[in-house]
Amino acid sequence: MPVQNSSPTIWCRRLILPGVIVLLVTAVVVVVVLAVINPEQKTTTGTLRWKGKGTTPNLKEVILGRCYNYITIVNPELSSKDCHNIWMRLLSAFMYKHPCSMREEDYYPLMNMARHSIPCNKSLFWSKTNNLVHRYTKANHDFITLEDTLLGYIADDITWCGSSDLGINYNSCPKRNECESNPSSMYWKMASKMFAEAACGTVQVMLNGSIDNGAFRNDSIFGSVEILNLNPDKVSAVQVWLMHDIEGPQRPVQLLQCASNPNHATCRLCPYVTQ
Repeated sequence: MPVQNSSPTIWCRRLILPGVIVLLVTAVVVVVVLAVINPEQKTTTGTLRWKGKGTTPNLKEVILGRCYNYITIVNPELSSKDCHNIWMRLLSAFMYKHPCSMREEDYYPLMNMARHSIPCNKSLFWSKTNNLVHRYTKANHDFITLEDTLLGYIADDITWCGSSDLGINYNSCPKRNECESNPSSMYWKMASKMFAEAACGTVQVMLNGSIDNGAFRNDSIFGSVEILNLNPDKVSAVQVWLMHDIEGPQRPVQLLQCASNPNHATCRLCPYVTQ
């Protein structure tokens, strides 16, 4: 008799079990589909995980230190600039914002506060010559790159991005190939545009003639932003320095290259004399 009383229970279990399995499989499929559609991952703290390095540690101290050094030592003519407010405008531009939703307008208050004029005939643009061009401007103060301005000086080689949950993401920030509207890319785009707009007289451009895909690239910052924002009413000429590994035509730059490669044939005082 007990067997007869339990048979309905067994029958119900047999019906319910397949239903539970179907629900579990459906849930797994939904999770997988959502992961494919929305690949953003989160860390244990709830912040998004990206491929780039996170916000530079002690960002406030780094920005303020660089700013005060610039207006005090590098360019005392800008001593009236308010470094604290410059930092606050940078912070408000990206804090608590999704790092792929930055707009040009977010940086307007910062750019307007930190901008300053560039002497005519002093602007030096560059593309794929980062190390060489800045070694040159440090050795020869005749020209100014974007990184020699206040906006470039305070942000060079540092990273920042926001987090909707925590305000700032110190774990990772998106690279340009993950989203173009990330905080760093948008900042340098705006700073480059402003640097180009300030240029006047004869401007210089140092390009890399030794790369396979050509010295000028339409998708570079120079090709897509700076050259398009040069004011023809203010800029009278553009001189291009096409630098090869060590054989470029610009003699002062070549001498700087020779300091690092003194045994190169181009660096010999009498290149046709053999030992």
